[in-house]
Amino acid sequence: MNTKDIYVYIEQRDGVIQDVSYELLSEARKLVSAITHVHFDVVGILIGKDIKGLAQDVIHHGADKVIVADSKSCEHYSTQYHTDIIADIIKKNSPDALLIGASVIGRDLAPRIAARVDTGLTADATKIEINPNESNSTELWITRPAFGGNLFGTIVCPNHRPQMATIRPKVLDADFFDKDRKGEVIDYAFTPSSIDKVVFKQRIVKETHGIDISKAKIIVSGGRGVIDHFDLLQEVATQLGGTVAASRGVVDRHRAPKEIQVGQTGKTVRPTLYLACGISGAVQHTAGMDKSEFIIAINPDASAPIFGIANVGIVGDAIKILPYLIEEIKTLKEHHVAS
Repeated sequence: MNTKDIYVYIEQRDGVIQDVSYELLSEARKLVSAITHVHFDVVGILIGKDIKGLAQDVIHHGADKVIVADSKSCEHYSTQYHTDIIADIIKKNSPDALLIGASVIGRDLAPRIAARVDTGLTADATKIEINPNESNSTELWITRPAFGGNLFGTIVCPNHRPQMATIRPKVLDADFFDKDRKGEVIDYAFTPSSIDKVVFKQRIVKETHGIDISKAKIIVSGGRGVIDHFDLLQEVATQLGGTVAASRGVVDRHRAPKEIQVGQTGKTVRPTLYLACGISGAVQHTAGMDKSEFIIAINPDASAPIFGIANVGIVGDAIKILPYLIEEIKTLKEHHVAS
C-alpha cells in the first residue's frame, strides 16, 4: 500500500457513520488535491461488527481505499481493541497523517494511538491545511484554540509520522460525494487478545431531552445579557420550531446545562438561523457558530464583536425586544393559517 496516504478513522455507531467522518473525508480529499508532487490516497479505517457494507458509502464520500476490521469482538466500541487495530495498521502501512473526529470516542481513542505509535497529536483542531510556505510540502498546519479559546495556535509535527489530529465536528464541510466513485476494500483480520483489560457488560443510553443543538436548524442562543430570562428565549425557540443554546458565561454560572453550550469548549453548530441574544461575541463563542447560514444578533453594545459576523444586527436590550418578536411571530403565524 502507498505509504504516502492520509488515513481517516470512520466512526460508526450502531451501523450509522457519524457526520464528522464525512467531514473528515471531504477535508482529506482537499488536502490530497493540494499535494501535486506525490500521489496520496485517502484511506478510511472502519471498525465494527457487520459493517463491511458501509465501505462503499465511505468510498462515495471520498476514500480511495477502506480498511475494514469486521469482528464480533468490535460490536461495541472498545478502547483496547480499537487502539490495537489502528496502531497495528499504522505500523504496517506508515501513513503520513491520521485524522479522527473530536467526538467522545475520538477524544478517548486518539491520544492512545498517538502514544502507541510514538507521534504527536493536535487535539480539538478547527482548521487543517498543507504548509503554504513551502512548495512540495506534505506538512500539515493544524490550528486549534488555546488559552480558553481566546487565541488560536498553529501546530506542526515535523519529525514524526503519522501527523495526527482530532477535528471538531461541524467546523468542516462534508461536501464531497460521488455515487459512481470506485475504490478498494481491504479486509483486516483481527484476533482479539486472550486477556481483555475491559469487559463489556452493558450499555446504558442516557436519556436526552430536546434537540441536540449540533443538529438543530434554528437556534436561539443566550449570553450573560439575558441570563435571568431564558424563558423568553425558550418561547422564541418554540415559536420558531427551534431550540435554545447558551454561551460559556451562562453555563459557567450553572444557569444552563453543558449540553447546550456553544463555543470552543462547547459544541460547534451550523444552523440555518442563529439568533444571538445578549452575547458579546468573544472568539471562544463565535468559533462555535460563525458558520451558521444566517446570524441575527441583539446586543445593547453597538461595538460588540458579534455584530462583525452577524447578517442582521439589532442594537438594544434583548429582554425588551424579544417580547415584541414573540408577538410578531405569533401574528405572522396566525395570518399564515388564515390565508
